[in-house]
Amino acid sequence: MHKNAKLTITVTLLTLMAAAASACATGGGSEAKESMVAATVNGKNIMLAEVERAVSQQAGGKQAQLSQLELAQARLQVLDGLIQREVLYQRAEKEKLLATEEQITAAINQQKQQSGMTDEDFQKSLSQQNLTMETLREVARKDVAIKSLQDKYSGKISINDKEVEDFYNNNRDRFVSSRGVALAMIAVDPVDNSGQGIAQNDAKNDAEAKVKIDNIYQRLKGGADFATVARATSEDANTVARGGDIGFASEDDLKQNGFPPEVISRFFGPMEVGSITEPVRFNSGRWYIFKLAEKRLQTENLTLESPGVRQQITQALVNQRKEILNAALLEVALYDSKIVNNLAANMIGNPGNLGLRPASPGAIASPAAGARATATPQTASSPAATASPATSPRASASPPS
Repeated sequence: MHKNAKLTITVTLLTLMAAAASACATGGGSEAKESMVAATVNGKNIMLAEVERAVSQQAGGKQAQLSQLELAQARLQVLDGLIQREVLYQRAEKEKLLATEEQITAAINQQKQQSGMTDEDFQKSLSQQNLTMETLREVARKDVAIKSLQDKYSGKISINDKEVEDFYNNNRDRFVSSRGVALAMIAVDPVDNSGQGIAQNDAKNDAEAKVKIDNIYQRLKGGADFATVARATSEDANTVARGGDIGFASEDDLKQNGFPPEVISRFFGPMEVGSITEPVRFNSGRWYIFKLAEKRLQTENLTLESPGVRQQITQALVNQRKEILNAALLEVALYDSKIVNNLAANMIGNPGNLGLRPASPGAIASPAAGARATATPQTASSPAATASPATSPRASASPPS
């Protein structure tokens, strides 16, 4: 695989739900794709249909608009992720870390809760996507097993006081509590976003958007949990999974991102932490409701003993080591596996069209040579990126235009 490809090893249940429901991408007949083997991992088949569905999901159903080269690259990257996932699952199976039925049920329930859907809405969503609970349980089975495998090794990580102190002393300038606010938001966009699958009751025009935002506001005033409502109703794909959280920002950050002056004044003035705004319409036409999660009215330097600093540094150092351990675990699992990448081999055998239009199922199922997948885990990030309660802003509070 391309050395710059960034692949997520542990795919969330909801992402896989969408991938499993997506239609196949262009190129070849659908029946042929169902029978094509894109790769094998220790004899376990990964079908081309799985690759096509995931590519379609990533492209938002618009894979037909991709160029031939873009589609070929997307297929290779998606398949690499599926190979890595299968390799890790088989490793977990070998180490007897498979999920119990209770763990699988708990994982699905957690995803349902995070989505903000009621049981009725969840079942309706499954029906609309022609999915079964059995399919979801199989996805969750792998998710839980892979996490258990990773936790088995990362659980042995320990960080001593000297490491924490050394990091703080070498990065004092990062630990500044800056003036600003932390916000969460619910967005309603008066255009058709239903194809993105990011919200129910998607508003498709100005009138529907106004009705929807007013209904949301009434729910929040009635005591509904902001994060839960955001996950279920917000039409901003970048923040919906985080319950609407858009991070910490200074006054200048807010101004640069088009926040109305009167709203900024409220954030830094009389508005209390934990309260919400009434619906606010931006120049883009979008409606927003904001929750003030935190407010800092002055800038101050933080010490190692300031609340949360030592804990944040420790967690950041642990996370850095986890990423390295997960990458090492993947490398070992790949090295110990027999992987045949039929899709890549077929591209090599058909450089004229990169294997996009195989003549028959046999053309991809029986390559001249196999190829071991190259592991491309994400690079471990610097602790400074996550250990800095001080860095302002933590994230740019920026409602999409």
